[in-house]
Amino acid sequence: MPLVLLVEDDPTVRAALTYALTDAGLAVRAVGSGLEALRVVTIQAPDLVVLDLGLPDIDGADALRMLRAICDVPVVVATARRQESDAIALLNAGADDYVTKPFSGAHLLARIGAVLRRGRAAPAAEPVIHVGGLRLEPDQRAAWLDGEPLQLTRREFDLLSYLAARPGRVVTRRELVTEVWQQQPLKGADQTLDVHLSWLRRKLGESAAAPRFLRTVRGVGVMLVAPR
Repeated sequence: MPLVLLVEDDPTVRAALTYALTDAGLAVRAVGSGLEALRVVTIQAPDLVVLDLGLPDIDGADALRMLRAICDVPVVVATARRQESDAIALLNAGADDYVTKPFSGAHLLARIGAVLRRGRAAPAAEPVIHVGGLRLEPDQRAAWLDGEPLQLTRREFDLLSYLAARPGRVVTRRELVTEVWQQQPLKGADQTLDVHLSWLRRKLGESAAAPRFLRTVRGVGVMLVAPR
């Protein structure tokens, strides 16, 4: 049974969400502050964290960065911030997904289920993948570019290995969301994909305007090619 750490300072909301998640078959540990959440993560190793940004002791975005500094647990952020720039900042800070308040228990459960499925996704079929100067070892979840190791997050590696296993093929955005994120395309999925592609391009030493490996096919999707 997956253990979810719920970080929510409002007792009424915390109780309602705890009931909804427990009723869906999840084990729940609920806390009301960021510092307590950090303490629990270090001793209990939850499978996923639901993190409200409006915490009484420390800013939720700071709590997210602190979590990322000590572990790689998947994090779904609950936020009242609706601006696109806010969502991008949360993803850049290490969130795996987010829900915007107000949201239903069913919506949160769908997001949690999608993130947990992504964590169980199998790596690419090939034991070793070579494309140009790229080398990926899915079994070890390791990647190199021109002989130098690439420091990739879990999601960046999943995305790169999926594309690298299909060199020269245009992979649609819908396929990437469905197969890499293991979820049906929902609102915000395109934005999440764009953010991760941007991170990958920076680490591969390229940009959308000057691609080396990742070629965007406007209106269709993305293709990984070996540099000429």
